[in-house]
Amino acid sequence: MDYIPPKEATLNMKQWPKNTIAAGYNHTVGLKSDGTVTAVGDNKYSKCNVNDWHDIAAIAASSAHTGNAHTIGLKSDGTVMAVGWNKQGQCNVNDWHNIKAVATGWRRTFGLKSDGTVIATGWNKQGQCNVNDWHNIVAVAAGDWHTIGLKSDGTITSAGKYNVYGQGNVSSWHDIVAASAGYLHAVGLKSNGTAVAAGLNSDGQCNVNDWHNIIAIAAGSNHTVGLKSDGTATAVGWNEYGQCNVNDWHNITAVAAGRAHTIGLKSDGTMVATGDNKYDQCNVSNWSGIQPPDN
Repeated sequence: MDYIPPKEATLNMKQWPKNTIAAGYNHTVGLKSDGTVTAVGDNKYSKCNVNDWHDIAAIAASSAHTGNAHTIGLKSDGTVMAVGWNKQGQCNVNDWHNIKAVATGWRRTFGLKSDGTVIATGWNKQGQCNVNDWHNIVAVAAGDWHTIGLKSDGTITSAGKYNVYGQGNVSSWHDIVAASAGYLHAVGLKSNGTAVAAGLNSDGQCNVNDWHNIIAIAAGSNHTVGLKSDGTATAVGWNEYGQCNVNDWHNITAVAAGRAHTIGLKSDGTMVATGDNKYDQCNVSNWSGIQPPDN
């Protein structure tokens, strides 16, 4: 991977970022270079039944504070596929089109359209799907109770009325080039390679103020992972299952974080993982040919 120095990040803001690895509540998903998808972990509600998917350009997996989750695939023609828990209609995406990027939160799914607008389906009890008036959006991230949108000018907008922990207090952020959302926290990557965070910090998941040379971020339920420009990783937050034990990783090109596990994509297309493995969600050491991140 040709790493992007942080000072160049603004010039290379990822419009419509396409994730090729995803970590859900208790499952892991990988997009292969041939457009097919593989998954391991808890298969309750068939969220790992992606073996027949093809022509996929990006993936997303929901991670929340419950085990019920779903998996989303963005096809190369701009349509969307979904499997998994659908109690709130979060998998009702078959009629979507002209989608450039996808994101998932607890009980909901988002599609970013080519005109910078966003559509959503799923649970909206707290207004977390109220994104119809968003414009100039280049990326979307969703936690359990909040949704954040990265605008083309480097600022952030948010939706969701349940803001007890301040996870939606991101309107003052600027110079942001990427964003991620956890259970009750939000993280932003700035153009200078530093990070900002807001929300619940009970486990130190928002303690990213001293991070430098970061080129990618991922928020798990209660932990946060940063990918550094030298291909190493750093993490803060809840570490009961060792999900933050990434200091010995190297040659990493992308990271993703689930409820209690963390995964990394290496430059050779193989994977590493750490954390809770109760459902074999970390059994990715035999994976190969995983598509590199869209840079």
